[in-house]
Parts: sequence; structure tokens; C-alpha cells
Amino acid sequence: MSKFRGFIAIDIEPTEMIERFLNELKKAKARMKLVEPQNLHITLKFLGDTDENDVDTIEDFMRDSVKGLKPFKITLKGTGVFPNPRRINVIWIGMEDDGSTERIFQKLDKHLEKLGYRRESRKFSPHLTIARVKSVQDRENLVSIINSYANEGFGDILVESIRLKKSVLTREGPIYSTVRDVRLEG
Repeated sequence: MSKFRGFIAIDIEPTEMIERFLNELKKAKARMKLVEPQNLHITLKFLGDTDENDVDTIEDFMRDSVKGLKPFKITLKGTGVFPNPRRINVIWIGMEDDGSTERIFQKLDKHLEKLGYRRESRKFSPHLTIARVKSVQDRENLVSIINSYANEGFGDILVESIRLKKSVLTREGPIYSTVRDVRLEG
């Protein structure tokens, strides 16, 4: 039985503002891994170990979760960190929409429980991870960069599909590939 590290996501094309923010972060005195522009995505559901025999069923669940949904717009806006500015592990860009991502997540979470995937205990908090931080030499500088983008708009993205992704972890960083692509057709 073959397994892969899987997740369901909305792929995001880097905008000019995202690239500008990434370039600013490169100047910060911190050890961090910036997300490669081709790997930018908003995670709808992290699966972890995913059985290849379940892929067709997962695709069916994905189809059901977007049933009746037309392509919709998300607005990338604002920046922040997890868990907090004193201990920065993740730097993110926020997102707003009409509630469609929440709806998709709720349906996926419910369906995937049938395959043994644990329901999410935390509130759904859609975001675009930009960097994972290992250590910070100048916290004040890094927080200042992040705060300078806190009210910035990073662009609007038209969501036309959700994707089951495979993640292969390497020394250079993760390599993502699309296993299944489910289009929103309304």
C-alpha cells in the first residue's frame, strides 16, 4: 500500500506585491525558508499520510465540496505571524472572500473523516504561508517589515479549481505536484 504526504489546496500565482514582500523579507536578519513562488497555496485541508488507493474517493469528496460553486474571488490582504510576534514560526498573508473557502473546508473536513482523517479542532483560518522561520537575529527589524505590510493589498485571485497535492520533502525544501485538479463549474 503506497502512501504520500497529501493536502488539498488552492494554488496562488505570485502577484507583484507578494514578490515585493518576499524580497523585503530576504533582507531581514533571520534564518527562514521563504516559500518558493511556484509553491504558494492556501491549504484547505492537510491530510498527511494519504493512501494512493483513496485518491479517487478523495477526488469525489472534492467534487462534492465545490458542487454548485462558480469560480470566486479571494482578496489577499494584510500580514501576520503564527503563533505571535515574540515567537515567530510562520509569516503569512491574510485572505478574504465571500465564505466559499470556509464552505469548501467544512464539507471536505466532514467527508474526509469517513476515510479516517481527523476533523480539524482549530477554527479554519485560511492564509497564505510566505515563510517558515527557524531563528531571528533582529526581531524588531523583522516585525517592522511584517507590520509595514499589515494593511497592504496583495491582489485579487480568481479561484477556478482546488487541487489534491503531493508534497515530497527534500533538503532544499518541499516539492509539490498536483495529483488531482477539480474545477469549479457552478
